[in-house]
Amino acid sequence: MKQIAISGTARTQLGKKAAKNLRKSGMIPCIIYGEQKNENGEPVALHFSVPVNELNKLVYTPHIYLVDINIDGTDHKAVLKDLQFHPVQDNVLHADFYEVHAEKPIVMGVPIAPQGLAEGVRAGGRLMTMVRKLNVRALYQDIPEKLNIDVTTLGLGKSIKVGDLSFDKLELVTPKEVVVCTVKMTRAAMGAAAAAAKEA
Repeated sequence: MKQIAISGTARTQLGKKAAKNLRKSGMIPCIIYGEQKNENGEPVALHFSVPVNELNKLVYTPHIYLVDINIDGTDHKAVLKDLQFHPVQDNVLHADFYEVHAEKPIVMGVPIAPQGLAEGVRAGGRLMTMVRKLNVRALYQDIPEKLNIDVTTLGLGKSIKVGDLSFDKLELVTPKEVVVCTVKMTRAAMGAAAAAAKEA
């Protein structure tokens, strides 16, 4: 998994008005959740802000990252868990991070990457990817940048489901029945099949 470093500043003033003022100054309010719990058993959140241009490097990319966050001189390793966007302008309003540790597994969405030319595509079909990412549970240092999926033997009308896949050191937590990719029959393929049947 790729790594990226960002620097932030702890927030002491919270609430909508304070967050709005931060955004006006080019900063994005963020929260990082760690293992520490309060008396009610709820995760203790560390509130901080980062410059919008630093956060954009992490947000507007197809890659997943382990994030090295420096908050007022203290380092935290984290992964991005959630983003809140403006409903009209589509800019980032808020970001949530989850602190990670080398010895504790995390759940993270990893992009899929079909590999090879499917048999069904050779026969005139079209490969369709039904999901962009699969959720995996693993130690963060074992999580790859992408999940390579061999589709070379995938025939016309056939699909690969999560339950058909396995990856070293990773536990797939996306439901087994979810279709990952499939080869759809195209009109050209249907015409060729009909012509072949007629000749036969």
